[in-house]
Amino acid sequence: MKALGNIRECTAEPGVNAEEPLKKDMEAKSHKFTGKGSEIYAKA
Repeated sequence: MKALGNIRECTAEPGVNAEEPLKKDMEAKSHKFTGKGSEIYAKA
């Protein structure tokens, strides 16, 4: 939910494109996912 808050905060400013913060957050999530081994189900 932090990502959604970041996007709302950035897009509230005039002249800011909503897609740029979304793209950055998705890239960060992708790096985190691949860093953990790209497994959908984590072993307990």
